[in-house]
Amino acid sequence: MSLGLGQDRNRQPEEEVITMTTASQVKARLDHPVIDADGHTIEFMPAVGQVLRELAGADVAVPLFDGRTGLAGGWYRRSPAHRAETRQVRPPWWGLPAENTLDRTTAMLPGLLHERLGELGIDFAVVYPTSGLQASGYPVTELRQALCRAINTYHAEVFAPYRDRLAPVAVIPMHTPEEAIAELDHAVGVLGMKATMMAGIVERPIGAVAEGAPAVARYARWVDSLGIDSEYDYDPVWRRCAELKVAPAFHSGGMGWGSRGSTQNYMFNHLGHFAAAGEATCRSLFMAGVTNRFPELRFAFLEGGVGWAANLYNDIVGHWEKRNRNTVMRYDPRRIDVGLMEGLFRSHGAAVTAKVDGELRPLLERLAVNLESDDMLDEWAATGIERAEDIVDRFARSFYFGCEADDPMNAMAFDTRLNRFGARLGAIFSSDIGHWDVPDMREVLEEAYELVSHELLSEADFRDFTFANVTRLYGAANPEFFEGTAVADACRRELAADAVPDLLESRSASHEAEGSDDGHGTP
Repeated sequence: MSLGLGQDRNRQPEEEVITMTTASQVKARLDHPVIDADGHTIEFMPAVGQVLRELAGADVAVPLFDGRTGLAGGWYRRSPAHRAETRQVRPPWWGLPAENTLDRTTAMLPGLLHERLGELGIDFAVVYPTSGLQASGYPVTELRQALCRAINTYHAEVFAPYRDRLAPVAVIPMHTPEEAIAELDHAVGVLGMKATMMAGIVERPIGAVAEGAPAVARYARWVDSLGIDSEYDYDPVWRRCAELKVAPAFHSGGMGWGSRGSTQNYMFNHLGHFAAAGEATCRSLFMAGVTNRFPELRFAFLEGGVGWAANLYNDIVGHWEKRNRNTVMRYDPRRIDVGLMEGLFRSHGAAVTAKVDGELRPLLERLAVNLESDDMLDEWAATGIERAEDIVDRFARSFYFGCEADDPMNAMAFDTRLNRFGARLGAIFSSDIGHWDVPDMREVLEEAYELVSHELLSEADFRDFTFANVTRLYGAANPEFFEGTAVADACRRELAADAVPDLLESRSASHEAEGSDDGHGTP
């Protein structure tokens, strides 16, 4: 596979682009480990089902464990007309590797993945569940909680012998703070898991519809993104994350929202949906002041890339500059000079004034009426921002973004010319092995390195992308996250050298010269 990037038009004919053809060739050029921030395991559902029955009872039946169709079974049982009538969204199909049986099995067996990591050019991998997205959003409370616990218990057991190179991720349901904290305590405190996958959004019924028209209530739902306007106060969850030394990571989908509701085209629904879900939660946490109240926490958003994050970051800066508590007063309608406006209307707008006859003055006075309450004018109050540069600290330092290897937009994270105040965003290398995005696991590192080959990233940027950023993400929360692993020494050195990362500038002088040795040594 290839990113399909074009040649540099300014390159002289005799200059050749360095092209890596295998993971081993790329790895040979690096002086640092490669940490996969978002690989995937494919659960062997009959085994997970057995764990579920042990936890929830022998007679429990959950559509998620139907090996033929899972939760999507209802779509297949309905006619196209019925799907359209009920707006039943086309679910994912053929989402797992099939042609490459070795890769499919590798994603299912931690022992085989552990054995093949060297072949993939990966030193350590944080491995997310596949069934976790469905489990954390399951509508029945008791079964949702049991599903998440069963998946976590299964992963804790099957990954236990391989913790030196693989870190399984716990599924955390977020419908209420109480159930989130309960599963955090169990997954981290009892099972010993160190990384989390949280539902970043919760679809909730609209109360007035549920009460007045219960028969159609399931069609009228709103998206709770855990911050602004949330039904619950999630600060206890973020506080518990800090106490347990885990970085909240969100892996939610946006299929079914708004325009992503096709009843017949999965690709139409899939395009951009992880980015949409991640953007919703990220924007909500930022505007609700979560990163202001919990500056020690680092939050991650998986599989959506970083293009949306660069847009959101720069958009936040622009919005704050024009609508902070001081500058927003420029738009106070009471500032309108009604007399001046009336004179201009009479001198330049005869055709307009003729239509309102003698009503011009009172009509113009209506334009100068203020309907806003003074205590609601500062919509940035929760963020704690006093100057635009503070946004770097609240956003770029707090958020990290899972980027798949074949996404050329990954370069935006490191483009200090585009990002206001020269910010570098926390892009983290995410293989997505185990899903249809990756037909051959061996090509992932090569694909990621193409951005270096085409001079869109420097070697130092690539180091941040594949190693330093994910070390900061987990190490900021838990300095011992990588202890006992194959990358412990390198991560320990990185955290010691980068105790106070400055995202306003390049992390070190090595960012100025491609391929320079940053002195941290080899893994």
